[in-house]
Amino acid sequence: MDFSILTIFPDIFDSFLSHGIIRRAIESGIVSVNTMDIRNFAEGKHRITDDRPYGGGAGMVMKPEPLAKAIAEAKKRIPGSRTILLSPQGRPFKQSVASELSLLEGLIFICGRYEGVDERIYKTIDEEISIGDYVLTGGEPAAMIIIDAVTRLLPGALGGEDSAEKDSFTDHLLEHAHYTRPPVFEGESVPDILLSGNHGAIADWRLESSLIRTLLKRPDLLDSKILDSRDKKVLKRWCEYIEQIISA
Repeated sequence: MDFSILTIFPDIFDSFLSHGIIRRAIESGIVSVNTMDIRNFAEGKHRITDDRPYGGGAGMVMKPEPLAKAIAEAKKRIPGSRTILLSPQGRPFKQSVASELSLLEGLIFICGRYEGVDERIYKTIDEEISIGDYVLTGGEPAAMIIIDAVTRLLPGALGGEDSAEKDSFTDHLLEHAHYTRPPVFEGESVPDILLSGNHGAIADWRLESSLIRTLLKRPDLLDSKILDSRDKKVLKRWCEYIEQIISA
């Protein structure tokens, strides 16, 4: 997977790319990341990448010429890359979108700034993606989030091949509860089932834990999940339990 990041602040990514899973994925050749300074494609002594909007109004707008040239240069690396503008007006970023993007050969991220980009640049953009209903100073944090989420899904990036498959949201469920040493902490013990060595029983416990967490924390996710008879049985039991607590 090839990531190209178009930004006026490429140094922001130095620390992000130098640690953890992303660093290891780069070193192992699973991903390649190229940060491109949009200012290098601007003309004039001061390499200006923004200007006042026609018609007046507050703020500045990113000029189309430097962006168009930067996008064209990025596409030379991987011609089939998808060009993504990081924008609050875009498609909401979810785990399903990360899975979709992980199947592509390359991604080009345009990190907008100021009031946005000149409308005429949209003809060179494949889509807009938003990481949430709020406004950031620039698209750089959004690019990091998407790169992290997509990289986790690439074969070999996490070490254990099934690690990403068990993450939250992969099956419209939150991940189950986790425990590690010590076996007793502040008077609370690890559930006996996790110490039993019975892998089938442990799998059942984890599924139930996942369903309960989703019911309590993100019930909206269950609207998109196809529930089998076992899922329904677990949820019904816990709904009855909750009702008993409320009515007590």
